[in-house]
Amino acid sequence: MLYPLFFVAVYLSHFRLLRLPYFWDEGGYYIPAAWDFFRTGSLIPQSTVTNAHPPLPSILLAGWWHLSGYVVSGTRALVCLVAAAALLGLFKLARDLTSPGVAAVTVVLTALYPVWFAQSTLAHADIFAAAFTLWGLAFYFDRDGSVEASSGVAQSAVVAALMFSLAALSKETAIVTPAALAVWEAVLWIQGRSEASPRGVHARWMIALLVPVLPLTGWYGFHYHRTGFVFGNPEFLRYNATANLDAYRIALCLWHRLLHLFVHMNMFVPVVCMIAAMLVPVAATNTRLPISRPALKAIGVVLLANWVAFSILGGALLTRYLLPMYPLILLVCVNTWRRRLPQQWTLIALLSAAAFLAGIWINPPYAFAPEDNLTYRDFIVLHQAAVRYIDLTYPQATVLTAWPATSELNRPELGYTNHPVKTTPIQNFSFEQIQKAAADPGSYDVALIFSTKWAPRVDRVDLGRRNESADTKYFDFHRDLSPSEVATLLRGEVVWQAHRKGEWAAVLHFPRIVEAALIPSRGP
Repeated sequence: MLYPLFFVAVYLSHFRLLRLPYFWDEGGYYIPAAWDFFRTGSLIPQSTVTNAHPPLPSILLAGWWHLSGYVVSGTRALVCLVAAAALLGLFKLARDLTSPGVAAVTVVLTALYPVWFAQSTLAHADIFAAAFTLWGLAFYFDRDGSVEASSGVAQSAVVAALMFSLAALSKETAIVTPAALAVWEAVLWIQGRSEASPRGVHARWMIALLVPVLPLTGWYGFHYHRTGFVFGNPEFLRYNATANLDAYRIALCLWHRLLHLFVHMNMFVPVVCMIAAMLVPVAATNTRLPISRPALKAIGVVLLANWVAFSILGGALLTRYLLPMYPLILLVCVNTWRRRLPQQWTLIALLSAAAFLAGIWINPPYAFAPEDNLTYRDFIVLHQAAVRYIDLTYPQATVLTAWPATSELNRPELGYTNHPVKTTPIQNFSFEQIQKAAADPGSYDVALIFSTKWAPRVDRVDLGRRNESADTKYFDFHRDLSPSEVATLLRGEVVWQAHRKGEWAAVLHFPRIVEAALIPSRGP
């Protein structure tokens, strides 16, 4: 009965975002892959490079498009449905471990957290994986009331195995959570001294938590049979795995990921309040129970496993990879406030909610991915205006630009243009890449340049500036040249530009001198 309420709340709070064209990895992979399946029925993408991501998001998107039609607002509505389902799973998880009041506050804070809020309409695989992961955890922790009944344990284990399997078929890295819990159950089985569960229960849960490996292995086998690659093309595997096995890079990633989990986008507010609350002794008259110690340890195992795994895997340190972890952190925070500060916990919840609301619109003083808050909307709006200007002013132009604008111009189905536009691609707008473009001026006559990384202005406070050398070496950080600098180097003129909260885009035109000659006709 709560699900319609959750969906309406998510849908209405994102109403102004539902018609935005597709953004970044949406247009780069997930929407083209689903579009291919929608048109051809092929699970292996044809119009984009296959990278072995599991196919469940493509199947769900294509199935939904058969009902809603292929429109951006329909896609966004489906993601709202998935986000609402994820919040419902979180409510069940939090209610079973604590109380309905703590569960309700945890759900509200999760929905308002900037990273979660932004991802709640973006068609990335991560929101699908997060929803199934939270439901898997909800059934995993639903053990206190049924642990004495063997049939109850078996039923919860079967449903949890199904949910974790669907999570792994949504995003391959979702396998980290059930695998970590399987190891934890193995430790408990070896110890054999769990106060709540006999050893047989741990054995059953070990088997259930390892089940998701089977469908994921089956997908990789199918992918290898069809493409000759197990984990995607070699460049994808190198960028996301093999090139990351450097000790210093892993240490840097561990630090960045620690900040992502407990500090980023004002998460430090509830975390600091929780630490402060832990210094307050529990009153003797306080009857509110904490999260059980076995459950708290299991949550710690999940957080630790994801922290380490995503410090090694993935070329880009995107916070959406950790999406199911933020609700767990908030659950522990809220329950700690509720138990130790029963008179003040609502005020702390309001303070955290205000911090998260501010983070949705106000950018932090360091570089971050635009998809971590509504900066992604500024990015899309600027690109819409730039592409519209090119369509109207230079309809036959060949455009020098970088990804994702190459996809925005080449693929009308992404919502930026109604016809394909020829492009000349470069990697970014750094000095080195612009120099390469200057060496072949005849291959383009218009340029669309934009901010490929959000970072504070040079004259503003930048907490990440001292790390720029390491970020440049390991995480592809670079400084984009300004429109005037690019125009000077390429000998063009800036004919359109706009800025929105640190994001910018510009269109450059290059008047070319063409040498024409009359060629005598050989025919009569």
